Amino acid sequence: MTTIRIPAGRPPGSVLGAAPDTVENAEAYLATGGYADATGPDELLRHLAASGLRGRGGAGFPAAVKLRAVRERGGVPVVVANGEEGEPGSVKDRWLLRARPHLVLDGLARAAAVTGAVRGYVYLSDPVAADRVRRALAEREPCLPVEIVETAHTYVAGEESAVVRRIDGGPALPTAKPPRPFERGVGGAPTLVSNVETLARIALTAARPGLRQAIARSTLVTLSGGSATPLLTEVPYGVPLRTLAAALGVPDAAGALMGGLFGGLVDARALDLPLEPGALASAGTALGCGAIRFLAAGACPVSTAADAVGHLAAESARQCGVCVSGTAAVRDAVYALASGTAAPDTPARLERWSLGLPGRGACGLLDAAASVAGSLPRAFPETVRSHLRGPCPSCAAALPTGGHRGRLAVAVPEVAEAAVDDTALDDKAVPRMPVLKGTP
Repeated sequence: MTTIRIPAGRPPGSVLGAAPDTVENAEAYLATGGYADATGPDELLRHLAASGLRGRGGAGFPAAVKLRAVRERGGVPVVVANGEEGEPGSVKDRWLLRARPHLVLDGLARAAAVTGAVRGYVYLSDPVAADRVRRALAEREPCLPVEIVETAHTYVAGEESAVVRRIDGGPALPTAKPPRPFERGVGGAPTLVSNVETLARIALTAARPGLRQAIARSTLVTLSGGSATPLLTEVPYGVPLRTLAAALGVPDAAGALMGGLFGGLVDARALDLPLEPGALASAGTALGCGAIRFLAAGACPVSTAADAVGHLAAESARQCGVCVSGTAAVRDAVYALASGTAAPDTPARLERWSLGLPGRGACGLLDAAASVAGSLPRAFPETVRSHLRGPCPSCAAALPTGGHRGRLAVAVPEVAEAAVDDTALDDKAVPRMPVLKGTP
């Protein structure tokens, strides 16, 4: 089971809250300043723009720009809290909806006020989270009508056009762009589809605008890998990846699979990079949804790549021919490396696909496969060459046989029901991380 750790010396604007292993009810949330109306919509938008808050769904788009685009589109907008967490290595969104539903609903209401929306949706696939959100709505009547829409859990179901399509009664499958949801979304209205952690940070900024920089420059991360127990925690931008590996319990990590499946593989030298979107992008990788899988010393990166591309090929929506053929080709090439049967030109083909496939599908799944494809020979060239010379016993034995999600998946942390006295919750039992210095 995934462990939650509260960072030592965390600021009051922490998304984790005081007791992350317990459901926060309306009374407890109100006691921390939640749902207060001290910060108006226009002022909030200015704070979000000044803080530089980026979306936490994976793309990292500036939140203020997205809000403003919906507001200025005209018509009567719709706002959606997107809690469908398709990345198998991430648990932050489901944890938020289970543990702090009021924080997400507060953020949804703030987004509605900024954009002028008169209805909202919470979109998810986790039954436990759905139940917690329903109870939160019953505890405190929302300021706008909010409907919960459930979907089947798939990699592509959280893509914003798939969200719109499902809410409108169709399948949770991506559509061609344009139009994008901010132009024409749910019911044809301009629609804000916002990740639930993004909304949580919007609510925190409204409650504590003086902490806007710290709120915007901290992020939830899901850490896994090796034999360590997976870890959900909150860290400031700027913390070295190597520090996170040590906090997880993999101090001698040989590399990592970054950004869920979107950031590709990096080697041990890249672990000195800071956890900061711009720095990671400059190095050819990505923060994505904040899921990082560290490679233990001695682990074969080819088997990790095989798990990743096998998962993506299995999760293809099968709507775009280039995605079906592209993900299958990448999977087969990496599987051949793992089994020691790859052709000599396999590294060159992986590199070529990494450059030619991105942007050709209706969603980012093909882009993720291309990222993994190109990152493997770039980050681990000698390992790839050794696999061309013959089978690797460790990764051949671990070759996926259909259970791709099983090896990459991380369990959602336990979140207990609130104690009888919800205002006196004791969080001393929750493990704490040492202070991780970044650039808040």
